[in-house]
Amino acid sequence: MSESNSLAGKVVLVTGAAKRIGRGIALRLAAEGASVAIHYSRSEKEARHTAEECGGAELFRADLESVDAIARMFADVEARLGRLDGLVNNAARFARFDPLDITEKDWDYIHSVNLKAVFFCCQNAARLMRKTGGGRIVNISSLGGIRPWAEHAHYCASKAGVIMLTRALSRAFAPEITVNSVAPGVIPFEDVDKRGERMIEATPAGRGGTPAEIADAVVYFLKSSNFVTGQILAIDGGLSQK
Repeated sequence: MSESNSLAGKVVLVTGAAKRIGRGIALRLAAEGASVAIHYSRSEKEARHTAEECGGAELFRADLESVDAIARMFADVEARLGRLDGLVNNAARFARFDPLDITEKDWDYIHSVNLKAVFFCCQNAARLMRKTGGGRIVNISSLGGIRPWAEHAHYCASKAGVIMLTRALSRAFAPEITVNSVAPGVIPFEDVDKRGERMIEATPAGRGGTPAEIADAVVYFLKSSNFVTGQILAIDGGLSQK
């Protein structure tokens, strides 16, 4: 991706873009003039709706647990859209368990998508981006990758892994490709629980965040020059500083 303040005409793949934060990011990128590629796994109805809202964006279905499926998705992006300028690794899983109760299946359920898939999406994206001179990768991590949560040990480990992966790949892919991360705080939806409500109450900003605010940070990284790389930007209302 050339160093430009415009995303017009840039091809950007957003994983997990059917709903919630991913949908907000996709809508913002479309508004910025990007050609958005919408990835989804099971939420086909929501993905199609998001694609329509993005002006008829291309849809790409893939099971991110499968490295082969990831490779096929990127090959499909190249075949249908011709290039890749940006990747937003947003797809993730979330679960709550007492660490003494976590099984191997529970661990793999989280890490297969939250960390393993992020790496192989970065790898495949970088291969495509280098064909056209470079690009921008933004990994969505989490406040849980910065602050420990007792009943989310496996989730916290996966998101901390995303942060370190971001830093390592920013060196490996430089200078043509930047790799940065946005770490959201509490972004409440209709299913926010009492724990989430307590976290919102503890947030210095006095409220939860919005998908649009996460999208602002993503757009910043996608537009930035290659002098901005390996960075972690917490969009959390100051909660990580407490």
